Amino acid sequence: MEPPHATVLQIQAPGEEDSELPSRLDQIPGSKHHRYWWLRVSLYILLLLAGQSAATLLGRLYYDKGGNSKWMATLVQSAGFPILIPLLCFFPPTEPPPAAAHGWLYLFFGLLLTGDNMMYSYGLLYLPVSTYSLLCASQLAFNAVFSYYLNSQKFTALIFNSVVVLTVSASLLAVHSDSDPSTNVSGGKYIIGFLCTLGASATYSLYLSLVQLSFAKIIKKETFRAVMEMQIYPSFVATCLCAVGLFAGGEWRGLKREMEEYEEGRVSYVMTLVWTAVTWQISSVGLLGLIFEASSLFSNVISALALPAVPILAALFFHDKMDGVKVIAMMLAVWGSLSYVYQHYLDESKPENRLNM
Repeated sequence: MEPPHATVLQIQAPGEEDSELPSRLDQIPGSKHHRYWWLRVSLYILLLLAGQSAATLLGRLYYDKGGNSKWMATLVQSAGFPILIPLLCFFPPTEPPPAAAHGWLYLFFGLLLTGDNMMYSYGLLYLPVSTYSLLCASQLAFNAVFSYYLNSQKFTALIFNSVVVLTVSASLLAVHSDSDPSTNVSGGKYIIGFLCTLGASATYSLYLSLVQLSFAKIIKKETFRAVMEMQIYPSFVATCLCAVGLFAGGEWRGLKREMEEYEEGRVSYVMTLVWTAVTWQISSVGLLGLIFEASSLFSNVISALALPAVPILAALFFHDKMDGVKVIAMMLAVWGSLSYVYQHYLDESKPENRLNM
């Protein structure tokens, strides 16, 4: 685990500083182990960016080819968690967890993820995928605010610049909504999709900050198994809640007809849902790996780097129009994201942080 920087809470019992120094040799710049650390981080970045981009495009494909169930689109965002369970076998628990406290914690995060995934589903349904992806950049701005209040994140000039630029980027898309010809939905549904995507970005940023706070105050350890459990158990809760919503809302009755009328056929319908679930979990593995190797804040920053890829891919595969306003919004969003990344680099380069590696 990479040592905490200015943006990461120290999760460590008193008196453990000296005993943990040997385990941090892989963080010493220039060392052989440090090069392996960058190799692992590069792999996790690739998994996160590839999984997130593919999952977003597959989610849009589901809607474009005839899918219409919001609960199904929400369900697949968490239902692939069983593919992560075998990884727990390689990291046995070192001590029995306090089941009651952790159970309530996982339940709360499962509820939070369910609402977040549902808002993302509405956003992806009512917005062009390029607009949807650019709006997701606002996640970094929300993350800065929540990290300031919950995780003692300092507001530097670069972070303030990131917040302002990302806000301007989202505002450009909002003003441009009435003249966007790449969507066939009404103005009211466009606004719903816009607000749901912003709400989902804010909720996910809150989720990441609360996870970091939970590791410090409740779990009090940050092992790879603890991070995996934080992904698997809330995903299980979210999957159960989505299944209840799917049946309680009656959408399950239309799934058979939806599959039969899917433009690409039944097999393609099933495979679209399966691979959407798989790619979301691939993205989660990358996210978890970056949390393990660096921090939840850093993983959030890296996920924003998928920003330029998704609108370009959307223009290629879904023929979304990339007009001047969207290009400017994309450039501003990339600028804001890079400001955040550069601030993380500066924090990492401080002598006091490197001495703690």
